[in-house]
Amino acid sequence: MATISCPRCRQLIDSQAIICVHCRITLKAYGHPGIPLHQAVENNYLCETCVYEQDDSCNFPQRPYAQNCTLYQSVEESKSELGQHKNNSRLSANVKSWVKRHQGLVLVIALLFFCLLIALLTS
Repeated sequence: MATISCPRCRQLIDSQAIICVHCRITLKAYGHPGIPLHQAVENNYLCETCVYEQDDSCNFPQRPYAQNCTLYQSVEESKSELGQHKNNSRLSANVKSWVKRHQGLVLVIALLFFCLLIALLTS
């Protein structure tokens, strides 16, 4: 059973809980365990740190004073995910460009490996 911290009372609760058993705050939207309801901490607003507020694509009626939202995405989390994705794609792009530049060498090494494998199997 995975546990999370309640945004209001900071008590540990089940990650699939719909309502916090300690402070009775709603944690899942529409009573569905698969739809998280993001809650602002204390008197802050979620819109201040939301990606959709930054790019002006939010159409939530409570904007910019929403204290709970189902679509909230943190700017900081999205930046870290983007940085990780860039690093991963940069490595694969480097490998692909190296293989493309050295196609002949890769072909010769593969051919030698194939010949060595045949020689070992036939002896």
